[in-house]
Amino acid sequence: MFERDFYLQRLVSFRGTAELIKVITGIRRCGKSSLLELYSAYLANHGVKNSSILKINFEDLEWSGIGSASSLHDFIKKNKAKRGKTYVLLDEVQKVNEWEKAVNSLRLDRNLDLYITGSNTYMLNSSLSTLLSGRYVEIKMLPLSFAEFLVFIGKARPRRSREEWFEQYMTQGGFPGLFVFNPGQGNDGPLKNRPAQNGLSLLFREYLSGIYNTVVMKDIITMNQIRDVDILEKIILFLADNIGYVVSAKKIADYLTSTGRKVSSYTVDNYIKMLENAYLFYRVRRSDIKGKNLLSTNDKFFIVDLGLRWFLKGKQTDFGSALENIVYFELLRKGYNVAVGKFDSLEIDFVASNETERIYVQVTSTMAEVRVRERELLPLKKIRDNYKKAVLSMDPPSPFTDIEGIFHYNIIDFLLGKARL
Repeated sequence: MFERDFYLQRLVSFRGTAELIKVITGIRRCGKSSLLELYSAYLANHGVKNSSILKINFEDLEWSGIGSASSLHDFIKKNKAKRGKTYVLLDEVQKVNEWEKAVNSLRLDRNLDLYITGSNTYMLNSSLSTLLSGRYVEIKMLPLSFAEFLVFIGKARPRRSREEWFEQYMTQGGFPGLFVFNPGQGNDGPLKNRPAQNGLSLLFREYLSGIYNTVVMKDIITMNQIRDVDILEKIILFLADNIGYVVSAKKIADYLTSTGRKVSSYTVDNYIKMLENAYLFYRVRRSDIKGKNLLSTNDKFFIVDLGLRWFLKGKQTDFGSALENIVYFELLRKGYNVAVGKFDSLEIDFVASNETERIYVQVTSTMAEVRVRERELLPLKKIRDNYKKAVLSMDPPSPFTDIEGIFHYNIIDFLLGKARL
């Protein structure tokens, strides 16, 4: 099993905090179940007996008999270790009816250390947040970062430049399961003679199709009892085609109406929220840098994995938007809160902030052209505060390192931790 050390260490840091329920969230197949397996192995390697580790995967029919809060509560109480702490790992726990009541009761037992996973935000937006307010910590999982992607490929990977691997990452995406049947080879390995569509081997496309259909069917259509699936799919395609662009529910509704599918802005907005709840798309609000407040209209959306975007729309030509998508999720991994900056009529791609710092970030494929360089630098030059300003591009750092307080970094260096903002 491949390591996800970044997330594993986060779980380890909360080990023994029985007063807190550890909630692991993220899109299906991003590695939540594997993380629980890794954590279970970590516990076993650090002296915890098997009898003190209780694992239940509710997608396994073996556990279909546990369907209610009371049956879950009783099973765990009956099977916990006789002495000492029991680590309880519950995978896809939202399948249990009123599971949050069981978890809320079990947390009162200080000999139980609880870890749960789920594939949609309803588990945090519903009664769980009321019952467990201040008593849980969320660990947000994403598909592989580029640094993790290289680790998964392994040291025996074919000799390529990091730029070539990055191009494959932008095509294939970062779902860990892609490495199970074809680790580290992409379209140049054992599958190179298989038919390919839109730059992806047929097997890759089949795998991504399975993820997409499962997310859409189970976490969106079935859960929300959607009847007009065609409208939903058109909204998904619109957002996938417009990652990194400012859009609104009204703009999408107007577009769909122009194609013959009349729909209200209210309906579009509800569907978008469903897509967010399933972790398929992430909404980024715009922030008025002068007024220091969030704007209520026209947001940006990014897709959780570029492999899904390739599956949906084929070969992409808007390389800059794809780069912006990757940088956005890397900023999230690094613990930043991210917004889109607005300064008068100008836009800053990202305003990244945490408890100690604030950084303005522009993302572009190249700064080689004078026109592009001036366009990217202008919004940053207009901002007169003392926070750090940076441009990320695919150029080597040589064009400039610091102009008027603006730094330049190579995107791959940034993704691999060789350039810190």
